[in-house]
Amino acid sequence: MSRKALLSLALAGLLPLTAQALDRQPSVDGAKVYFIGLEDGATVKSPVLLRFGLSGMGVAPAGINLPKTGHHHLLLDAELPEDLSQPLPATEHYRHFGGGQTEVLLELAPGEHSLQLMLGDYLHVAHEPPVVSEVIRITVE
Repeated sequence: MSRKALLSLALAGLLPLTAQALDRQPSVDGAKVYFIGLEDGATVKSPVLLRFGLSGMGVAPAGINLPKTGHHHLLLDAELPEDLSQPLPATEHYRHFGGGQTEVLLELAPGEHSLQLMLGDYLHVAHEPPVVSEVIRITVE
């Protein structure tokens, strides 16, 4: 068998590992994430100060595997991914606060925006059950 064929077979064997669901960390019953001082329907000016609240669990940076902890993720003009067993992607619509940050000053374009928080574990995976805020909509002038 050629070297190329062997390499192809070896790589094909790894594919199931990349698509495999990760074990989700348990959340605490009643844990909540929420925005502090920003209500659904608010009209704001950019830059917008977003403060993240968490009750029932603790904040820990990404990469630190401690029970009953996680770090904030901001979903900006995006919905929760269908498969919460995979790490949340890092894009302009899925903002990671893996340093344990609990606020951000964010430049937003004028218009309507949807915001939602999700607590992710040390690998950026949603807890089981997921700890997510309600979606709020704001208008930036």
